[in-house]
Amino acid sequence: MTAKPMLSLSRLELSYGGIQAVKGIDLEVAEGELVCLIGANGAGKTTTMRMMVTLDQPTQGRIEIAGWDVVGYPSRIRERVGWMPDSYGAYKNVTVFEYLDFMARAFGFRSIERSARVEEVMTFTDLAPIRDRNMDKLSKGMGQRLCLGRALLNDPEVLILDEPAAGLDPKARAEFKELVRLLSQEGKTIFISSHILSELAEMCDLLLFIDGGRIVHYGPPESLTRTTQGAIEVHVEVLGDVEQLVQWAELDPEVKLLEPRKKGAAIRIESVEEEVVGRVLKRMIDAGLVVTEFRKEETRLEEAFIEMLRKVEVEES
Repeated sequence: MTAKPMLSLSRLELSYGGIQAVKGIDLEVAEGELVCLIGANGAGKTTTMRMMVTLDQPTQGRIEIAGWDVVGYPSRIRERVGWMPDSYGAYKNVTVFEYLDFMARAFGFRSIERSARVEEVMTFTDLAPIRDRNMDKLSKGMGQRLCLGRALLNDPEVLILDEPAAGLDPKARAEFKELVRLLSQEGKTIFISSHILSELAEMCDLLLFIDGGRIVHYGPPESLTRTTQGAIEVHVEVLGDVEQLVQWAELDPEVKLLEPRKKGAAIRIESVEEEVVGRVLKRMIDAGLVVTEFRKEETRLEEAFIEMLRKVEVEES
């Protein structure tokens, strides 16, 4: 028997002010999966997330989380979902501890249980050392950790994070990504939006592309990054004169020279078959080239995203 999805969207639509922001989204996410939502500004990402966390109601369609209908049972959803918006209010003269303690009270935690939960969350997010600092004086990175900490207070089954790494410096992004990885290892179902596409492939189980309020792609990262159309691109480096590699590539019948590079060249092999790729490498070596690197080049997510939008525009024209 197939397990029921943790998150299910069926024919989801939302319109306001004469604008249809979300147009018939169908989606299922299994328990423990980490889904990355990608889309340009105005694509419908935040609107879709807000409907998931009961902040907006769909014009049509249905959302279920852990088997509960979002519209019909909003209190059940709020017990099970942690929501991290792209921005939140920072109150003056309120410390990190006071803020989390207040939010824990709002979740219904009492006395010793509340203190223990706040301490646990501060330890996980590394906020304990700054527990007495006013929240409006935090750096961007620490502010994002505080927002995540608030989302974790009720120990949710599902985390929905809207642009959590936006505006963070590289160190803070790496630290935040590590927190997301740890939460994923705990088995939490995570739905995260981001524009930092280059970092998503290594984080996510599934990539969801939205454009104009519709899903234009849904699948694992490799479904976008692997080379298509029956060919692969390879980066080759050699010892010695690069011109020898260039001349060899121009003459080989199964290879097309794409561009010379500092220590080698980018070539296109007109097949994805491993036997053909191995044969090309063997011919290089037999020709006397000292190959020091032979690496398949994958399409970057940014390029895949742009190409996906281009295809949609062509189909609609």
